[in-house]
Order: sequence, then structure tokens, then C-alpha cells
Amino acid sequence: MENTSNSPKLERTLGPLMLWGLGVGYVISGMYFGWNLGLAEGGTLGLAIATFFIVIMYVTFTFSYTELACAIPKAGGAFDYADRALGRNWGFLGGMAQIIEFVFAPPAIAAAIGAYFNLFLKTEPVFVEIAGASIEIPWLAILAYFAFTALNIAGVKAAATFELVITILAVGELLIFAGVTLPEFEVVNLQHNAFPNGIPGIFAAIPFAIWFFLAIEGVANVAEETKNPQKNVLIGFGSAIFTLVILCVLTFTSSVGVAGWEAIVYDADGNMSDSPLPLAIGHVVGQSGVWYHLIVSIGLVGLIASFHGIILASGRATYEFGRMNLAPKALGKVHSKFRTPANALIFNMVIGIIALMTGKTGEIITIACFGALALYIISMISFFALRNNEPDMERPFRVPLYPIFPALALIIATISMVAMSYYNQQLALIFLAILAVSFGLYKLVYDKK
Repeated sequence: MENTSNSPKLERTLGPLMLWGLGVGYVISGMYFGWNLGLAEGGTLGLAIATFFIVIMYVTFTFSYTELACAIPKAGGAFDYADRALGRNWGFLGGMAQIIEFVFAPPAIAAAIGAYFNLFLKTEPVFVEIAGASIEIPWLAILAYFAFTALNIAGVKAAATFELVITILAVGELLIFAGVTLPEFEVVNLQHNAFPNGIPGIFAAIPFAIWFFLAIEGVANVAEETKNPQKNVLIGFGSAIFTLVILCVLTFTSSVGVAGWEAIVYDADGNMSDSPLPLAIGHVVGQSGVWYHLIVSIGLVGLIASFHGIILASGRATYEFGRMNLAPKALGKVHSKFRTPANALIFNMVIGIIALMTGKTGEIITIACFGALALYIISMISFFALRNNEPDMERPFRVPLYPIFPALALIIATISMVAMSYYNQQLALIFLAILAVSFGLYKLVYDKK
């Protein structure tokens, strides 16, 4: 059951500029870290080919998803679309995939925030002994979780305004990075060991190509808090994906072009790094120059933009589950003063911190990508079902080149899911186990029909 009319409701305060800030902000951390790990799988050429097809998927998906978001402007996003098109069971699976994506992405970003802070502050990791094992406590990342969860609870307008400001700074910082590194760009660096693992490397690099754009669909989750959503969601989505494609190409080429892909994957000790941009610019200006410290310090802004933004979107996705009685009702409550989904935000924070403590950034990214691809597949199936079953539904925006765009998004997402499952079989089983257990609990406890 939904909340009664006397219960607090989400407040409509967001315009198109705020939506652009959220859309770019959700994703922009993918330019700062994570994607570089795909170079170890596919090399420059392997990751570039994977990214080319993923860009096609995201462009076609974004326009198709915009049609759904404008027609059904509700906080649940994928859950609401699949629920209407395919029924409650598929709605639950689509919504749960969305929650997995949005809950597992922030801890990966938090780990990178800790890595950048350690570079900036020159701090040493903190370890504690637990059951005879030495466990690192990422206290800076945990502190960030508390701070930005609190900001999101305080109000969506304040959260979105903060997101817009830091997103603009993060975009500017990427442009500065490109301006410093491109003069040192050499084509030979792109060609060096460009395809080390052949065709299999392309498929193995897919989750890291997805990381460039992961969570752009979060714009749809604030549709209930958007003024004139039928118009502004389109503007926000369209301008955000255009900005992100340009930044992706610019960051990829300027980073690898400085000293080859190995230079931004491995640090001086030979370990895989969560901070590729400082590694790249370090080859240009050294590790003591003004530009280096600027990139490290402002680079934190880009990570914070996505961390904060995805926390915002994930709160709405979990809130919708509670509101629709698919999870504990407490998750579907809106704070009486701030009119934000405070309980859902706190719940997501607890799960995120538990994932963060594992210290497995690459694996967390991959699980988030599994959630994203499942969301994309179910959403595109829902898209076709609604076009077929409800042709007269009011659609303020219609995807261009129908049915080519949604079909391309569905095909590439499906192939990517199969490839990721093949190359990450254990993580695929973990993802399926989370879906199966949550679905079983839903059927046993919350399904009253």
C-alpha cells in the first residue's frame, strides 16, 4: 500500500539545470577511476572497442528510458515501468536490480575517495586486528558516507544544489586535466601493447566500460521531485549523456596517450591503482607540481559528485520499495520535516559500509554493473510491452528511430550480461543469489496478493 494522502510527499523542486547536474554528477566519478582497471583486461584497443559499443548502448538506452520516465514520472524508476508493463513480480526484479546497482556503486566510489584522500593528505591506512586477521578501516570513506547521507536527508533541493556546484567543478577539472596532458599526447602510447588479450579482452573489459556511464538512469528516480517532468527530464537526460560521451573520449585518450595504459593501471609499487588521473599527470608535471596537487584535490570533487548523487538516487529506489509494500514499510516513510526518504537513505548507508569493508573495489564495481545490465534489459522489455499493450498511453516524449534505439539497447545489454557472466562466474552467482533471496523474502513476507 502507498502512503495515505495525509502522509508527507516528495517535494517538486528540481528544474532542467539541476537534472543535468544530477545526471552528470551520478556518473562523473567513472571518469576518475575504475575504468582504468579495464585496461588490464583488454589493453587500449580492447577497452576502446568495449567502450564504443557501451556508448551506443547508453545513448540508445537513455532516449528509450526517457520515454518511460516522462510517461511514468515516479520515484521507483525501473520498478514502476516493469510493474506496469510486466506485472508485480517483474517489477520487483527490475526494482531490485536497480537497488543493487545504486547500493553497490557508492562503496566502490568511497574506496576511491579514500585513495585520493590518502594521496592528498599523505595519510597511512588504519588497520585493526579482528579474529586474528588484519583489517583495514577506511575511516575517511565511512565518514563521507555519514556526511553525505545526512546532506541527502536534509532536503532534495539542498542536495541537488550541492550536486550541481561540485559537478560543474568536476567537469572543469577534467577539462584542465586534458589541457595539461594533451600536449604530451603521442599516438605511439595508444599503440603500445594495445590488444594484449585479443578478442576475449574486449568482453572482459565490459564492466569497466560500463563504469564510465553507470547510474545515468538515476535521473528518472527524481522525476517525482521534478517540476514539469514531462519536459525537464528529457532536457536533463539528453544534455547529461551528451556531456558524458565527450568527457569519456577526452579522458580516455588524454590519460593513455601520456605514457601508455600500464602507466595508469599500476602504481610505483606495481599495485592496481584507484587513482589513474594523478598517475597520468604525474608523468607530465611530476608529483610535486601545482597541477598535480590540483588534480588530486579537485579530483576528490568528481568522486564526491557521484558518491553523493547515487546516494540520492538509491534512497528513492529503496523508498519506492517500502512505499509499495515490497520491503519493510519503514523504508517507505518520508521524513516529516525534511520530506526526504530518510529511513531508506540510512538503510542503504549501512549496506554500503558493509560492502566497503570488504576492500574489493573491482568486484563491487562488477556487481553494480550486473545490477545495471539487469535493469536495462528488464526496462527495455517493459518498453516494448508498453508500446504493444498500451499504444494510447500519453507519451510526452517518444524515442527517435523506434524500434531501432530500444532494440539496440536491449541487444547490447544482453550480450554484455552474457559476457560478464562468463568472465565473472562467481560474481554472477552472488548477484543471482541476492536477487533470488530477496525475491523469496518478498513472496513469503510481502506479497499479499
